[in-house]
This record gives sequence, C-alpha cells and structure tokens, in this order.
Amino acid sequence: MWRARRGSAALEYGIVLPVFLMFIFGAFDCGRLIWTYATLSRAVDAAARCRAVNTATCGTGSAAESYAVTQAWGLGLSAADAHTIFTASTAACGMQVVGTLSFGFSIPWFYGWAPTGNATTLTATACYPS
Repeated sequence: MWRARRGSAALEYGIVLPVFLMFIFGAFDCGRLIWTYATLSRAVDAAARCRAVNTATCGTGSAAESYAVTQAWGLGLSAADAHTIFTASTAACGMQVVGTLSFGFSIPWFYGWAPTGNATTLTATACYPS
C-alpha cells in the first residue's frame, strides 16, 4: 500500500506548477498592460492640455503629437512614432488628442486568446477645452 503513494508528490507538482506559473506570469503581464494604458492615457492628457494652453510649445497638431511622445515615459517611443501613435485635432470639445498603441503580451500561451493573436490595441482619448 505504501508503494502506491511513491511519486504522487512529483505528479501533483507537475500538474499544479504550470497552472501556478501561468497565473503568476499572467498577473505580471496584466499589470504591464494596465501600466502601459495609464502611461498612454497620461501622455494623451498632457498633450491635449499643452495644445490648448501652451501654444508656443504645442501650437500645431504635429507639435502636440511630438510632445505626447515625450510624455509617454517608459514606453520606448521615438520621435518617428509621433504621427503613427498620436493624432491631434480640433474637435467640438476643444483640443483633442488620440493615442493608439499596440500592446504585445510577453507570455507565449496568450497567443490565440487575445482578439488579434498575441497583441491587443490600446486607445486613449483626451479633449481639453480651449
């Protein structure tokens, strides 16, 4: 009877470990997703406010888009990304800036679960009255 229990701990470890690691690394990736969205949202807010208040720095749409890149700390954006990620325009609500960024999950087993494979699109919009 005691022989039948040998190896059961290793079997349980082998079953539980992948699920536990998926949960832990999934929590890390979700935290990174939330941080990226908060950073994008903060950059869009700052650029919309700059466009409405500080016309010397952000008087044009392209200047506001470039300013948004400087406010997206930690995302690793370059000046060339300004026009592809951020769009500044004048709307009924005032000066509007929209940021769209593709977020790639770093966990390989998320592939196929997200709407576009291993990536999802984050969009943030801010409008500041002028």
